[in-house]
Amino acid sequence: MQIQKSTLEYLKKLKQNNNREWFNTHKLDFIKEQTLLKEFHQKVIQDLNKHDKIDRYKLYRIYRDVRFSKDKTPYQPHFAAGFYRFGLERRGSYYLRIRPNNESLLGGGFWQPNKNDLLRIRKEFEVDASEINAIISDKKFKKVFGKLQGDTLKTSPRGFDKNHPNMDLIRKKGFVAIRKFTDDEVLDENFIGVINDSFKTLKPFFNLMSVILTTDLNGESIL
Repeated sequence: MQIQKSTLEYLKKLKQNNNREWFNTHKLDFIKEQTLLKEFHQKVIQDLNKHDKIDRYKLYRIYRDVRFSKDKTPYQPHFAAGFYRFGLERRGSYYLRIRPNNESLLGGGFWQPNKNDLLRIRKEFEVDASEINAIISDKKFKKVFGKLQGDTLKTSPRGFDKNHPNMDLIRKKGFVAIRKFTDDEVLDENFIGVINDSFKTLKPFFNLMSVILTTDLNGESIL
């Protein structure tokens, strides 16, 4: 199972002809490539379920919401999907985007945690960041994802000591791991294995964050 060259070629043409007339004229091509991606995603789910539990899967709409955007092109020139973990005790979700011109990527984490979750994470790192630092400084994690990403406040959040030794983590507004791919890597027959290995590398990160977000600071379950 692998990504087909025709999928990238279709997306390239869509980017060059990002209008409703062209899209509707080539609707059958869209359906064909979307179907191929859905089959590929099912294999991703099968692999994920060997080391995690996936509750549901979502193929994101190709139609853009342009109401509040200066960019009025109606379509996303990519196929993106989310893979959501099973159960309240398993937090976090996996993400895969196929986009030509070396803009494909995968990732996972907590892009925009709600107010309560973000405060809980910050409080945890205020008390002890040794576990998260061990995970994100692990050689395999760094090789696959580099640094932990996410928007960051310019200053310390209200109620936290600006000189706290863990302020680099406390200032974060999101906690996300991302890996990017070239078109050649996406089309390689081993790409499905690379995806699974990358997602498997996220598991310790997800496990720790799940514990944090399902307990209070005393370690008592809030579920």
